[in-house]
Amino acid sequence: MCAGDPAVSQAPAVVATLRYSRKCFRRVVWKSSQQTWARLHEQAWRYFGGSCRYVVLDNLKEGVAKPDLYEPELNAVYAATLAHYGVVADPARVRDPNRKGAVENAIGHTQATALKGRRFESLEEHNAFLEHWESKWAASRIHGSARRQVQAMFEEERPQLQPLPVQTMQYFTQAQRTVCDDSCVRVEHSSYAARPAPIGSRVLVRVFERSIEIRDLNTHALLRTHTRVERPGSVVLPMEERVFNPSRETRRILEQAKAIGPDAARLCEMLFAIEGRVGQRKLWGIVSLAERYPRRLVDHACAQAITDGIHSYRHVKSLVEKLVAEALAAIDHAAEHPQRELELTQEHPLIRPADIYAELFARCACAQPSQPSTHEGTTHEHQ
Repeated sequence: MCAGDPAVSQAPAVVATLRYSRKCFRRVVWKSSQQTWARLHEQAWRYFGGSCRYVVLDNLKEGVAKPDLYEPELNAVYAATLAHYGVVADPARVRDPNRKGAVENAIGHTQATALKGRRFESLEEHNAFLEHWESKWAASRIHGSARRQVQAMFEEERPQLQPLPVQTMQYFTQAQRTVCDDSCVRVEHSSYAARPAPIGSRVLVRVFERSIEIRDLNTHALLRTHTRVERPGSVVLPMEERVFNPSRETRRILEQAKAIGPDAARLCEMLFAIEGRVGQRKLWGIVSLAERYPRRLVDHACAQAITDGIHSYRHVKSLVEKLVAEALAAIDHAAEHPQRELELTQEHPLIRPADIYAELFARCACAQPSQPSTHEGTTHEHQ
Protein backbone atom coordinates (compact mmCIF):
# COMPACT_ATOMS: atom_id res chain seq x y z
CA MET A 1 0.00 0.00 0.00
CA CYS A 2 1.15 3.54 -0.71
CA ALA A 3 0.15 6.55 1.36
CA GLY A 4 0.48 10.25 0.62
CA ASP A 5 -0.50 13.55 2.24
CA PRO A 6 -1.17 16.16 -0.47
CA ALA A 7 -3.28 19.29 -0.25
CA VAL A 8 -6.58 18.27 -1.82
CA SER A 9 -8.77 21.42 -1.93
CA GLN A 10 -8.28 23.71 1.09
CA ALA A 11 -7.80 20.97 3.70
CA PRO A 12 -5.08 18.29 3.91
CA ALA A 13 -6.12 14.84 2.74
CA VAL A 14 -4.74 11.33 2.89
CA VAL A 15 -4.89 8.98 -0.08
CA ALA A 16 -4.04 5.30 0.48
CA THR A 17 -3.72 3.10 -2.62
CA LEU A 18 -3.35 -0.68 -2.87
CA ARG A 19 -0.48 -1.37 -5.23
CA TYR A 20 -2.00 -4.24 -7.23
CA SER A 21 -5.61 -3.17 -7.75
CA ARG A 22 -5.20 0.65 -7.35
CA LYS A 23 -8.20 0.61 -4.99
CA CYS A 24 -8.06 3.88 -3.04
CA PHE A 25 -9.11 5.26 0.33
CA ARG A 26 -9.51 9.04 0.43
CA ARG A 27 -10.18 11.23 3.45
CA VAL A 28 -9.95 14.97 4.12
CA VAL A 29 -9.18 16.36 7.60
CA TRP A 30 -9.09 19.86 9.05
CA LYS A 31 -5.79 19.39 10.87
CA SER A 32 -3.18 16.67 10.65
CA SER A 33 -1.29 15.20 13.63
CA GLN A 34 0.46 12.00 14.66
CA GLN A 35 -2.73 10.49 16.01
CA THR A 36 -4.80 11.65 13.02
CA TRP A 37 -2.27 10.11 10.63
CA ALA A 38 -2.39 6.79 12.49
CA ARG A 39 -6.20 6.82 12.69
CA LEU A 40 -6.49 7.40 8.95
CA HIS A 41 -4.31 4.34 8.30
CA GLU A 42 -6.54 2.31 10.56
CA GLN A 43 -9.64 3.60 8.79
CA ALA A 44 -8.09 2.71 5.42
CA TRP A 45 -7.40 -0.90 6.45
CA ARG A 46 -10.90 -1.32 7.81
CA TYR A 47 -12.28 0.23 4.62
CA PHE A 48 -10.35 -2.34 2.56
CA GLY A 49 -11.43 -5.15 4.90
CA GLY A 50 -7.87 -6.10 5.86
CA SER A 51 -4.42 -4.67 6.41
CA CYS A 52 -1.52 -4.86 4.01
CA ARG A 53 1.88 -6.22 4.98
CA TYR A 54 3.93 -3.38 3.59
CA VAL A 55 3.33 0.37 3.32
CA VAL A 56 5.37 3.01 1.52
CA LEU A 57 4.79 6.52 2.85
CA ASP A 58 6.08 10.07 2.57
CA ASN A 59 8.64 11.42 5.03
CA LEU A 60 6.09 13.75 6.58
CA LYS A 61 6.52 14.55 10.28
CA GLU A 62 3.24 12.87 11.26
CA GLY A 63 4.70 9.50 10.34
CA VAL A 64 8.49 9.85 10.32
CA ALA A 65 10.21 11.58 13.23
CA LYS A 66 13.69 11.42 11.70
CA PRO A 67 14.15 10.67 7.98
CA ASP A 68 17.12 8.45 7.21
CA LEU A 69 18.09 6.42 4.16
CA TYR A 70 18.90 3.29 6.16
CA GLU A 71 17.20 3.56 9.57
CA PRO A 72 14.33 6.07 9.52
CA GLU A 73 12.78 6.75 12.92
CA LEU A 74 8.98 6.51 13.03
CA ASN A 75 6.79 8.43 15.44
CA ALA A 76 5.78 6.37 18.47
CA VAL A 77 2.01 6.43 17.88
CA TYR A 78 2.36 5.52 14.21
CA ALA A 79 4.89 2.78 14.95
CA ALA A 80 2.56 1.30 17.59
CA THR A 81 -0.34 1.36 15.12
CA LEU A 82 1.71 -0.48 12.51
CA ALA A 83 2.76 -3.08 15.08
CA HIS A 84 -0.87 -3.55 16.17
CA TYR A 85 -1.90 -4.39 12.59
CA GLY A 86 1.29 -6.29 11.70
CA VAL A 87 2.42 -3.83 9.02
CA VAL A 88 5.97 -2.85 8.05
CA ALA A 89 6.60 0.76 7.00
CA ASP A 90 9.14 1.79 4.39
CA PRO A 91 9.42 5.59 4.10
CA ALA A 92 10.23 6.75 0.58
CA ARG A 93 13.51 8.45 -0.11
CA VAL A 94 13.50 12.19 0.37
CA ARG A 95 12.44 14.01 -2.82
CA ASP A 96 11.85 10.69 -4.61
CA PRO A 97 8.08 10.49 -5.25
CA ASN A 98 8.50 7.95 -8.08
CA ARG A 99 9.03 5.25 -5.47
CA LYS A 100 5.31 5.52 -4.66
CA GLY A 101 4.02 6.29 -8.13
CA ALA A 102 0.69 4.51 -7.51
CA VAL A 103 -0.43 6.97 -4.85
CA GLU A 104 1.03 9.96 -6.71
CA ASN A 105 -1.08 9.07 -9.76
CA ALA A 106 -4.13 8.57 -7.53
CA ILE A 107 -3.64 12.03 -6.05
CA GLY A 108 -3.44 13.62 -9.50
CA HIS A 109 -6.45 11.61 -10.63
CA THR A 110 -8.48 12.80 -7.63
CA GLN A 111 -7.62 16.46 -8.14
CA ALA A 112 -8.21 16.43 -11.89
CA THR A 113 -11.40 14.37 -11.90
CA ALA A 114 -13.28 14.18 -8.61
CA LEU A 115 -12.55 17.60 -7.13
CA LYS A 116 -12.04 19.78 -10.17
CA GLY A 117 -14.32 22.81 -9.95
CA ARG A 118 -16.20 21.50 -6.89
CA ARG A 119 -16.82 23.22 -3.56
CA PHE A 120 -18.14 21.69 -0.36
CA GLU A 121 -19.91 23.23 2.61
CA SER A 122 -18.49 20.89 5.24
CA LEU A 123 -15.83 18.27 5.80
CA GLU A 124 -18.47 15.55 6.14
CA GLU A 125 -19.95 16.46 2.77
CA HIS A 126 -16.47 16.42 1.24
CA ASN A 127 -15.63 12.93 2.55
CA ALA A 128 -19.07 11.54 1.68
CA PHE A 129 -18.62 12.68 -1.90
CA LEU A 130 -15.13 11.13 -2.15
CA GLU A 131 -16.39 7.79 -0.82
CA HIS A 132 -19.35 7.83 -3.21
CA TRP A 133 -17.11 8.80 -6.12
CA GLU A 134 -14.66 5.98 -5.30
CA SER A 135 -17.31 3.26 -5.07
CA LYS A 136 -19.52 4.37 -7.97
CA TRP A 137 -16.99 5.63 -10.47
CA ALA A 138 -13.30 5.14 -9.62
CA ALA A 139 -13.64 1.48 -8.59
CA SER A 140 -15.74 0.55 -11.64
CA ARG A 141 -13.44 2.22 -14.16
CA ILE A 142 -11.01 0.37 -16.42
CA HIS A 143 -7.48 1.20 -15.32
CA GLY A 144 -5.41 2.74 -18.11
CA SER A 145 -2.20 0.67 -17.77
CA ALA A 146 -3.65 -2.56 -16.37
CA ARG A 147 -6.56 -2.61 -18.89
CA ARG A 148 -8.76 -4.14 -16.22
CA GLN A 149 -11.52 -2.99 -13.90
CA VAL A 150 -10.21 -1.73 -10.55
CA GLN A 151 -12.97 -3.45 -8.53
CA ALA A 152 -12.30 -6.81 -10.24
CA MET A 153 -8.59 -6.58 -9.40
CA PHE A 154 -9.47 -5.60 -5.82
CA GLU A 155 -11.59 -8.77 -5.43
CA GLU A 156 -8.49 -10.77 -6.40
CA GLU A 157 -6.33 -8.80 -3.99
CA ARG A 158 -8.71 -8.84 -1.01
CA PRO A 159 -7.88 -12.44 0.13
CA GLN A 160 -4.21 -11.49 0.33
CA LEU A 161 -4.88 -8.82 2.95
CA GLN A 162 -4.19 -9.65 6.60
CA PRO A 163 -7.20 -10.22 8.87
CA LEU A 164 -8.01 -7.28 11.11
CA PRO A 165 -7.52 -7.59 14.88
CA VAL A 166 -10.69 -7.70 16.97
CA GLN A 167 -9.68 -4.74 19.09
CA THR A 168 -8.94 -1.40 17.50
CA MET A 169 -5.77 0.51 18.23
CA GLN A 170 -5.59 2.20 21.64
CA TYR A 171 -4.09 5.63 20.96
CA PHE A 172 -1.87 7.46 23.40
CA THR A 173 0.29 10.50 23.97
CA GLN A 174 3.90 9.98 24.95
CA ALA A 175 6.38 11.98 27.01
CA GLN A 176 9.53 11.53 29.08
CA ARG A 177 9.41 11.92 32.85
CA THR A 178 11.95 11.86 35.70
CA VAL A 179 11.33 9.54 38.65
CA CYS A 180 11.06 11.79 41.73
CA ASP A 181 12.59 11.02 45.12
CA ASP A 182 9.27 9.48 46.22
CA SER A 183 9.68 6.79 43.47
CA CYS A 184 6.80 8.28 41.44
CA VAL A 185 6.39 10.13 38.16
CA ARG A 186 4.10 13.12 37.77
CA VAL A 187 1.45 12.84 35.07
CA GLU A 188 -1.36 15.39 34.77
CA HIS A 189 -0.82 16.65 38.34
CA SER A 190 -1.04 13.13 39.81
CA SER A 191 1.64 10.69 41.05
CA TYR A 192 2.11 7.14 39.75
CA ALA A 193 4.49 4.49 41.09
CA ALA A 194 7.46 3.94 38.74
CA ARG A 195 9.39 1.11 40.38
CA PRO A 196 11.52 -0.78 39.36
CA ALA A 197 12.81 2.39 37.68
CA PRO A 198 15.38 3.95 40.05
CA ILE A 199 14.93 7.39 41.58
CA GLY A 200 16.32 10.13 39.34
CA SER A 201 16.15 8.08 36.12
CA ARG A 202 14.27 9.06 32.98
CA VAL A 203 11.34 6.91 31.83
CA LEU A 204 8.88 6.89 28.96
CA VAL A 205 5.24 7.51 29.89
CA ARG A 206 2.37 6.63 27.57
CA VAL A 207 -1.00 8.12 28.49
CA PHE A 208 -3.98 6.21 27.10
CA GLU A 209 -7.64 7.08 27.49
CA ARG A 210 -8.07 4.94 30.61
CA SER A 211 -4.59 3.74 31.56
CA ILE A 212 -0.97 4.82 31.89
CA GLU A 213 2.11 2.81 30.93
CA ILE A 214 5.60 3.45 32.27
CA ARG A 215 8.34 2.05 30.02
CA ASP A 216 12.11 1.93 29.93
CA LEU A 217 13.46 4.90 27.98
CA ASN A 218 15.97 2.89 25.93
CA THR A 219 14.40 -0.53 25.45
CA HIS A 220 10.72 0.56 25.72
CA ALA A 221 10.16 -2.43 27.99
CA LEU A 222 6.98 -2.16 30.05
CA LEU A 223 7.71 -1.41 33.72
CA ARG A 224 4.34 -0.51 35.24
CA THR A 225 0.71 -0.14 34.21
CA HIS A 226 -1.78 1.98 36.15
CA THR A 227 -5.42 2.88 35.80
CA ARG A 228 -5.66 6.53 34.89
CA VAL A 229 -7.13 8.68 37.65
CA GLU A 230 -9.33 11.67 36.85
CA ARG A 231 -8.91 13.67 40.05
CA PRO A 232 -5.78 15.89 40.04
CA GLY A 233 -3.50 15.40 43.02
CA SER A 234 -4.21 11.67 43.35
CA VAL A 235 -1.43 9.28 44.39
CA VAL A 236 -1.26 5.78 42.90
CA LEU A 237 1.40 4.21 45.12
CA PRO A 238 1.03 1.12 47.36
CA MET A 239 1.91 1.63 51.02
CA GLU A 240 4.65 -1.01 50.89
CA GLU A 241 6.46 1.01 48.20
CA ARG A 242 6.40 4.36 50.00
CA VAL A 243 9.69 5.87 51.11
CA PHE A 244 9.73 7.17 54.70
CA ASN A 245 13.37 8.09 55.25
CA PRO A 246 13.78 11.89 54.96
CA SER A 247 15.67 13.27 52.00
CA ARG A 248 17.48 16.59 51.69
CA GLU A 249 14.27 18.07 50.30
CA THR A 250 12.35 16.77 53.32
CA ARG A 251 14.80 18.41 55.74
CA ARG A 252 14.59 21.68 53.83
CA ILE A 253 10.78 21.69 54.05
CA LEU A 254 10.81 20.90 57.78
CA GLU A 255 13.29 23.72 58.45
CA GLN A 256 10.98 26.18 56.69
CA ALA A 257 8.04 24.81 58.69
CA LYS A 258 9.94 25.45 61.96
CA ALA A 259 10.46 29.05 60.89
CA ILE A 260 6.67 29.46 60.63
CA GLY A 261 5.94 28.13 64.11
CA PRO A 262 5.95 25.06 66.36
CA ASP A 263 2.49 23.87 65.32
CA ALA A 264 3.33 24.12 61.61
CA ALA A 265 6.48 22.07 62.18
CA ARG A 266 4.54 19.48 64.20
CA LEU A 267 1.85 19.12 61.51
CA CYS A 268 4.44 18.71 58.74
CA GLU A 269 6.27 16.05 60.72
CA MET A 270 3.00 14.19 61.29
CA LEU A 271 2.14 14.34 57.58
CA PHE A 272 5.54 13.00 56.59
CA ALA A 273 5.23 10.18 59.12
CA ILE A 274 1.86 9.20 57.64
CA GLU A 275 2.53 9.51 53.90
CA GLY A 276 6.32 9.50 53.49
CA ARG A 277 8.08 11.32 50.69
CA VAL A 278 5.02 11.24 48.47
CA GLY A 279 3.37 13.65 50.92
CA GLN A 280 6.05 16.30 50.42
CA ARG A 281 3.81 18.13 47.97
CA LYS A 282 1.38 18.77 50.82
CA LEU A 283 4.25 19.98 53.00
CA TRP A 284 5.34 22.40 50.30
CA GLY A 285 1.76 23.64 50.08
CA ILE A 286 1.59 24.33 53.82
CA VAL A 287 4.97 26.07 53.85
CA SER A 288 4.04 28.19 50.82
CA LEU A 289 1.03 29.59 52.70
CA ALA A 290 3.47 31.67 54.77
CA GLU A 291 4.45 33.52 51.59
CA ARG A 292 0.91 34.87 51.18
CA TYR A 293 -0.43 35.07 54.72
CA PRO A 294 0.99 36.05 58.14
CA ARG A 295 2.99 33.25 59.71
CA ARG A 296 1.13 33.58 62.99
CA LEU A 297 -2.16 32.79 61.25
CA VAL A 298 -0.64 29.83 59.37
CA ASP A 299 0.75 28.41 62.60
CA HIS A 300 -2.62 28.90 64.33
CA ALA A 301 -4.39 27.12 61.44
CA CYS A 302 -1.97 24.18 61.71
CA ALA A 303 -2.73 23.93 65.44
CA GLN A 304 -6.46 23.89 64.66
CA ALA A 305 -5.95 21.19 61.99
CA ILE A 306 -4.13 19.00 64.52
CA THR A 307 -6.99 19.52 66.98
CA ASP A 308 -9.55 18.65 64.30
CA GLY A 309 -7.58 15.52 63.36
CA ILE A 310 -7.59 16.51 59.66
CA HIS A 311 -4.02 16.37 58.38
CA SER A 312 -4.58 17.99 55.02
CA TYR A 313 -3.14 20.94 53.13
CA ARG A 314 -6.60 21.89 51.85
CA HIS A 315 -7.95 21.98 55.40
CA VAL A 316 -5.08 24.17 56.59
CA LYS A 317 -5.55 26.50 53.65
CA SER A 318 -9.28 26.87 54.33
CA LEU A 319 -8.56 27.61 58.00
CA VAL A 320 -5.99 30.27 57.11
CA GLU A 321 -8.36 31.89 54.64
CA LYS A 322 -11.08 31.90 57.30
CA LEU A 323 -8.77 33.55 59.85
CA VAL A 324 -7.70 36.19 57.33
CA ALA A 325 -11.32 36.88 56.41
CA GLU A 326 -12.26 37.30 60.08
CA ALA A 327 -9.34 39.68 60.67
CA LEU A 328 -10.25 41.80 57.65
CA ALA A 329 -13.89 41.87 58.74
CA ALA A 330 -12.84 43.12 62.21
CA ILE A 331 -10.74 45.88 60.64
CA ASP A 332 -13.61 46.95 58.40
CA HIS A 333 -16.01 46.99 61.34
CA ALA A 334 -13.64 49.17 63.38
CA ALA A 335 -13.30 51.59 60.48
CA GLU A 336 -17.06 51.85 60.03
CA HIS A 337 -17.82 52.19 63.77
CA PRO A 338 -15.14 54.38 65.43
CA GLN A 339 -15.21 54.74 69.24
CA ARG A 340 -17.24 57.70 70.58
CA GLU A 341 -15.59 60.37 72.74
CA LEU A 342 -16.15 59.89 76.49
CA GLU A 343 -18.67 62.29 78.05
CA LEU A 344 -17.36 64.25 81.07
CA THR A 345 -19.33 63.87 84.31
CA GLN A 346 -19.89 67.07 86.32
CA GLU A 347 -21.41 65.53 89.44
CA HIS A 348 -20.17 62.44 91.28
CA PRO A 349 -19.68 61.44 94.99
CA LEU A 350 -15.94 61.53 94.47
CA ILE A 351 -16.00 65.01 92.90
CA ARG A 352 -16.05 67.96 95.34
CA PRO A 353 -18.54 70.77 94.75
CA ALA A 354 -17.36 73.73 92.69
CA ASP A 355 -17.90 76.27 95.49
CA ILE A 356 -15.16 74.62 97.55
CA TYR A 357 -12.66 75.18 94.75
CA ALA A 358 -13.92 78.79 94.39
CA GLU A 359 -13.31 79.49 98.10
CA LEU A 360 -9.79 78.01 97.82
CA PHE A 361 -8.94 80.21 94.86
CA ALA A 362 -10.22 83.32 96.73
CA ARG A 363 -8.07 82.64 99.77
CA CYS A 364 -4.97 82.17 97.62
CA ALA A 365 -5.63 85.46 95.91
CA CYS A 366 -5.85 87.38 99.22
CA ALA A 367 -2.71 85.87 100.74
CA GLN A 368 0.49 88.04 101.14
CA PRO A 369 3.30 87.50 98.57
CA SER A 370 6.17 85.42 99.89
CA GLN A 371 9.63 86.85 100.68
CA PRO A 372 12.47 86.43 98.15
CA SER A 373 14.42 83.25 98.70
CA THR A 374 17.82 82.08 97.57
CA HIS A 375 18.21 78.56 96.14
CA GLU A 376 21.55 77.17 95.00
CA GLY A 377 23.08 80.61 94.53
CA THR A 378 20.21 81.99 92.48
CA THR A 379 17.99 84.89 93.74
CA HIS A 380 14.35 84.89 92.57
CA GLU A 381 12.47 88.13 92.91
CA HIS A 382 8.74 88.38 92.90
CA GLN A 383 7.46 91.26 90.93
